[in-house]
Amino acid sequence: MIWDIQHECMDREQLQSLQLLRLKETVHRVYEHVPYYRRLFDEHGIRPADVQSLEDVSMLPFTTKTALRDNYPYGLFAMPMNKIVRLHASSGTTGKPTVVGYSQRDLDTWSDLVARVACQAGVTADDVVQITFGYGLFTGAFGLHYGLEKVGATIVPASVGNTERQIMLMQDFNTTALVGTPSYCLHLAEAAVEMGIDPASLNIRVGLYGSEAWTESMRNELEKAWGAKATDNFGLSEIMGPGVAGECTVESGLHINEDHFLVEVIDPETGKPLDYGEEGELVITTLTKEALPIIRYRTRDITVLNPEKCACGRTTARMRKVMGRTDDMLIISGVNVFPSQIETVLMDIDGTTPHYKIIVDKKGYLDYLEVQVELTDEMFTGAFRDLEALERRIKERMRSVLQINAKVRLLEPRSLERSTGKVKRVFDYRQEK
Repeated sequence: MIWDIQHECMDREQLQSLQLLRLKETVHRVYEHVPYYRRLFDEHGIRPADVQSLEDVSMLPFTTKTALRDNYPYGLFAMPMNKIVRLHASSGTTGKPTVVGYSQRDLDTWSDLVARVACQAGVTADDVVQITFGYGLFTGAFGLHYGLEKVGATIVPASVGNTERQIMLMQDFNTTALVGTPSYCLHLAEAAVEMGIDPASLNIRVGLYGSEAWTESMRNELEKAWGAKATDNFGLSEIMGPGVAGECTVESGLHINEDHFLVEVIDPETGKPLDYGEEGELVITTLTKEALPIIRYRTRDITVLNPEKCACGRTTARMRKVMGRTDDMLIISGVNVFPSQIETVLMDIDGTTPHYKIIVDKKGYLDYLEVQVELTDEMFTGAFRDLEALERRIKERMRSVLQINAKVRLLEPRSLERSTGKVKRVFDYRQEK
């Protein structure tokens, strides 16, 4: 099912004409109504009339999360507060939260775009959808809630935590679609087994997972655990929340809602635009946001863009599943390492679980990497020779993939703390030394 055939299957030439019209309107809007952008444009000698083609977006300055924090809370809003009907914000774990405002039209657009993403994943009005994101300032729960309601699905706003109750609700309410972080939804499956319930025996047929990076190996674990298709969706609070992009059932990339977002991929070091098919940092310009229009937002997410028509019939460009970020890349003894690489290694080795921790530290002047990973119940037999062989196999695979030596510590099943939200896997202690 395609929610909005007119825009999701639009001829690319028509789509680009619409994008240019909306880009010009957005640039004029921020220049006239957001003092921060007026100053920034003036400093770079840019006038709104300079934008005459989509390629001209590259002359515009980038926006970073620092700009949102420096203008906390409302400094980047393009509307007076009596026109703002909703506020959301990031968690603020690294300082002041980034605050996002929505007009009523923004909320209507948001619901419509999430409805697209839900339909792409295969959700219909016949589904009962259980949302395990936390309701509050976080955009994920409310964004998916209203979009799924627009599709006509029945919503179970279970929120986060109370894991045994989540399983009970799935049984009693006949939940058919599950929404949450991949790590928490794996934890739910694990908890169901501990309760004597096979999660695959429940009625879940599709999972809409997001809010944290996850690998294809993690997808396989989720699909094996629940016996249901696992789909990825992409969004970020600074841009809108969920609804920026989502996978269709073909699973060949996430369709970007390009009529509302102009996307680029740039070299993260130089800022220069890259061509389709080249890996780089995703940059997004909002085209229809009223309350908080954003110009060239550097997401820090690493991806590749594909403009070719999908087998599902949609013509919107697709982004490769995000596997890492420029700001979570670890540099260990001069080697670039992404946590997703470590996860892929672990998930491809029998006997390990999706629960692990990455510790980076220094021994003297040298960087030190330790990977702690839980074992499956079947592997944790106490046979020293088997554990020694598994540890050696993981080390060798790490060295082959990462080009560095890592210490591997094997842990008992269920020994690492479980997270009900975004899971923290990386602990880098080098700056404390």
